[in-house]
Amino acid sequence: MPPRPRFDRRAPVRELPNINDRINYQKLRVVDADGTQLGVINRDEALEVAKDRELDLVLVSEKADPPVCRIMDYGKFKFEQEKKAKEAKKKSHQTEVKEVKMRYKIDQHDYDVRIGHAVRFLKAGDKVKCTVIFRGREIQHTALAETLLRRMAQDLEEQAEIQQAPKREGRNMIMFLTPRKTPLVKKDKEESTPTRAIRTITSPPRPTANKLASKTRIQRT
Repeated sequence: MPPRPRFDRRAPVRELPNINDRINYQKLRVVDADGTQLGVINRDEALEVAKDRELDLVLVSEKADPPVCRIMDYGKFKFEQEKKAKEAKKKSHQTEVKEVKMRYKIDQHDYDVRIGHAVRFLKAGDKVKCTVIFRGREIQHTALAETLLRRMAQDLEEQAEIQQAPKREGRNMIMFLTPRKTPLVKKDKEESTPTRAIRTITSPPRPTANKLASKTRIQRT
C-alpha cells in the first residue's frame, strides 16, 4: 500500500512584482514619472534616479528590447489598479436564469409574491423562467396554464419582454422573460378630444318674388 501523502504546510509561492532590486536587466529604457523619456540607461543609474525622487522603478514591458521601466509610486499604482478591477467586476454582471414556479390554481396572494420575485430578478438584470407545474390530471388544463403565463407577462410588461412564449415541456409549461431594454410606451386607448358646442343662428326666410309683388299691390291700393 503506497504511503499516504503528507499535507503540504508550505505557504503558496506568491509572484512578486518586478520593481527596484528585483529587476535583473542591466540596460533599461526608462520613462520618468511625468512621462519624460530618460533614454536607455543602466539599471543602477535608473535605481538612483528613482531613489532621488522617492519613487519606485517598475518594469512595465519585459518583452521590449531593451525592457521598459517607469518611475512611479508603486503603492499608489497598485491601489488604482485594484480599484479599477473592482469597478469593472461590478459592471460586468453575468446574466443568470432565475425560476419562478407555480400551479395554475394559484391564489392571488401567492401570485403577487411570484410577481414580486420576478420583478426583483429582472431589475438585477437576470432572465426569468416562469414555470407552471402539472400534477396528475392537471395536465389536461394546459390552456389555463397558458392563460396564467400570458397574464404574468402582461403584468410584467413594464420590466420585461417575452423571450420565449409559453410552451409545454413534459409535465410543465414554461415561458422565458428577459429584462426590457427599451422603456415601454403605452398608447392611450381613448384619446380625449375637447368638444365645443357650436351655436347656430337661423336667419328668417327671404321673401319670394310673388310675395313682394302682392305686398306692393296692397300698398298701392
